[in-house]
Amino acid sequence: MKVWGLTGSIGMGKSTAAGTFRRLGVPIFDADAAVHGLQAKGGRAVRPIARAFPGSERDGATDREALRRAVLGQPEALKRLERIIHPLVRDEQARFLKRWRGRGTSLVVLDIPLLFETRRDLREFDKILVVSAPAAVQRHRVLLRAGMTPARLAAILARQMPDAEKRRRADVVIRTGLSRHHAQAAVRRLVRAG
Repeated sequence: MKVWGLTGSIGMGKSTAAGTFRRLGVPIFDADAAVHGLQAKGGRAVRPIARAFPGSERDGATDREALRRAVLGQPEALKRLERIIHPLVRDEQARFLKRWRGRGTSLVVLDIPLLFETRRDLREFDKILVVSAPAAVQRHRVLLRAGMTPARLAAILARQMPDAEKRRRADVVIRTGLSRHHAQAAVRRLVRAG
C-alpha cells in the first residue's frame, strides 16, 4: 500500500485537495479531525489536557478557545500540549493504516498540516505532496474565516515552516492559487499516475 503525505500551510487549499482525493475514493487520514475527536466529549486527550492546562475542560470536552488562549504565544505551553496530542494522533493514524492495509487498499493519503514541523520520519511516506498558493491568496482565504485576525494569522504562520521551504522538500507541489478546477485536475492526474 502506498502512503502519501499531504501537507501545506494554513489557507493553502489542503482541504480542497483532500476532498478531491476522497471523491476519487482514496482513503484520507485527517490529522486535524483526529485532534478534534481526541478533544471532543469523552476523547482520550480531554483529561490529560485538563491536567496540564487547568480551565481548559468544559462539559467533558476540551474548551478549544480556552486552550488556544493558554498556548498562543507560549512556546513551552505549546510544546507541553504537543507532547500530549502528537502520540495520540500517531496512534489514531496507526489504526487507520492497519485498517486500510487489511482491506488491500493500494493508496492512502495522510493529511498532516504540520508534517514537516513535527519532524516526522519522511521515510514512512512514498510521496510528499505540498499544496501551495501565493501569499496574498493565502492571506485572503484565511482572513475570511470566522474569528481570524491578522495577529492570529501571524501567530499561526510563525509556527509553520515557510511555504518556500515546504515546496523545496516536496516530491510534488499542488498549486491551488490558479483555480479550484486546476488543483482538482492536478490531484486527478496524480492518482491516475499512482
